[in-house]
Amino acid sequence: MAGDWIKFELTTLDKPEVCQIADLADIDPDAVVGKLMRVWGWFDQQTENGNAPSVSKKLLDRLVGVIGFCEHMKSVAWMIEIDGVISLPHFDRHNGKTAKNRLLTAKRVANHKASNGKGNAANVSGALPKEEKRREDQNPLSARGSVDPRMPSEMTLDWHPDDKLLKTYSVHSGVALDLFTEEARRAFTAHYEPRGQVNTQAEWVQMLVKWVLNDRNRAAASNVRQFTPRPSTEPDFDSNAWAEGLVVSP
Repeated sequence: MAGDWIKFELTTLDKPEVCQIADLADIDPDAVVGKLMRVWGWFDQQTENGNAPSVSKKLLDRLVGVIGFCEHMKSVAWMIEIDGVISLPHFDRHNGKTAKNRLLTAKRVANHKASNGKGNAANVSGALPKEEKRREDQNPLSARGSVDPRMPSEMTLDWHPDDKLLKTYSVHSGVALDLFTEEARRAFTAHYEPRGQVNTQAEWVQMLVKWVLNDRNRAAASNVRQFTPRPSTEPDFDSNAWAEGLVVSP
């Protein structure tokens, strides 16, 4: 068994696979996420590598309370069945001791950086295990730039999105850059700062884009509700009669 917690990404809430499972199972997407957590948690607790040779899909369906849920997971490639044995693909990325050690390392680096200030880059590198540091040096994303999108950080009130990341995500989501006002940024940071969440820079920017997109959609929906055409109480006018000063009543 790998441990008493599992890794969960906020972006999972809006993944197309979740929406597809919701359509197939005819349940709410939020309910899908909860049932996925039940399945992933079971595999994390009961297996070492994501393979469950002694469990049936029927048992897991009973666990989540939805008949055919495992088949729906298979349809989006989030579960695999070979010769009657079911397993989770890429188990080592999100579950198991290896994945959890990577996440704990990332949090340790973030805390180390926060405690030593932004200028101590050398000390932050020293907090990484040799294997992790070697992977970082080989990754082009770790080149020194304005923001490393992989670097975890806790939300603060003075947080500002990286311009390149913001442009990339806003163009992809169809949100105009002029909607990312200082007021929107302050509302976003004030909402998440008390929660103490730790996410990567890329995840924070993606969440900001979704925040602004939701605000835009709510404003558009409000404008539609406010404009309700009313039936005219004025009489119809015949063009010829109007020319003669006569009004034709309906």
